[in-house]
Amino acid sequence: MDDLREQIELLESSANLSASIGDFQKAIDMLTAARGEIAADPSKAAFTLAKLKTPFNETMDASYQNLKPVNSGLSKYGKALDKKFRDKPLPSAENDALSSHPSLINRAIAMHLLREGQFDVASTFVQEAHRHPPHPEPTLSTPSPSARTDSWEQDLAEGTFNSENLQRQFADMYHILHQLRNERNLEPAIQWARERSDILEQRGSNLEFDLCRLQFVCLFVQNQEDDSMDDTPAGPLRAWHYAKQTFGVFSQRYAREIQHLMGAMAYHENVEDSPYQRYFYNDSAWEEVAHSFNREFCSLLGLSADSPLFIAATAGAIALPYLLKMQSIMKERRAEWTTQNELPVEIPLPSSYHFHSIFVCPVSKEQTTDSNPPMMIPCGHVIASESLDKLSKGARFKCPYCPTESHPREAKKVFL
Repeated sequence: MDDLREQIELLESSANLSASIGDFQKAIDMLTAARGEIAADPSKAAFTLAKLKTPFNETMDASYQNLKPVNSGLSKYGKALDKKFRDKPLPSAENDALSSHPSLINRAIAMHLLREGQFDVASTFVQEAHRHPPHPEPTLSTPSPSARTDSWEQDLAEGTFNSENLQRQFADMYHILHQLRNERNLEPAIQWARERSDILEQRGSNLEFDLCRLQFVCLFVQNQEDDSMDDTPAGPLRAWHYAKQTFGVFSQRYAREIQHLMGAMAYHENVEDSPYQRYFYNDSAWEEVAHSFNREFCSLLGLSADSPLFIAATAGAIALPYLLKMQSIMKERRAEWTTQNELPVEIPLPSSYHFHSIFVCPVSKEQTTDSNPPMMIPCGHVIASESLDKLSKGARFKCPYCPTESHPREAKKVFL
């Protein structure tokens, strides 16, 4: 991807759209002024147009010159894209797993639009989907899909995913995120966290303390002089007063962190060279608390921090090259993948995309599935259900990893 990144950087450095926009606006102003002069005195129309010709042409030529690097850069970038992503047929499956669940796709799209703040688009999408309801198609896993298509709309209208309620909630979220990222204002986020302090505490969340700690840091590094407080920098004193008022409720859980912040008071004149420098000069602190707020806000709504539709699309984009390669290999070998509900190759997704625990049976070396779940025998060892059946054959058997004997009916299903 380095060649694509290079073309983007080249395009950004050479593009001068602002100058071209200014030239076009200048040309429009010239034409508007000329029209006004002609309307005021039609007898001078020929003279006005002749006087306009040269500066107008010069302005348009300048705008075209400014657009040449942009057009050239776009052309090179397009060629780089074509070279990097050659036209290949996408891997196709005989049975589309989602064709029997179109309502889930509609809900995912509507939820994505709502949580991205595209409220008008989400409303229009729901209305148009209602006018043209999807029709589920049968698949091997769902031979008789339900014809009901309004459940997702009822969820968005009445249930957990009430669209109007979500719209208000996400509007509040975007307002607070704007204050954090753009205005460097922590007050709305701190107020939101304080109103839900008990819930966040039960969840083991650090959000409220992180916000208050950042507020302490912001007050500390302010170096405005306050004559009413002798000759001591007002910033550290304001931070100290804020700590006395705020940190009391955090004293048990965050005693060590508070001690470090208070210890920095002794280094207020040269905190940059102190052992506490990392607390006061962290370039990513604002983005970290914004991300933490976004995650906690969505969690309290019963939603993931990232849009499921975005996650699914990104995971699909990561998996696509591996599936294309696997498809070509299987085509050459004239082989077919016959196992359902399992990918033919392992997809190396990032750790942030691992949402479910995976258990591999130590006996069969295969991943467990819904039809072949993990089973724990009385000794505590876990094997797959099919391995349990083969080892026991319906009678008492010895654990493959210890001397304990047990009956298969004593095994318990493990839920991951």
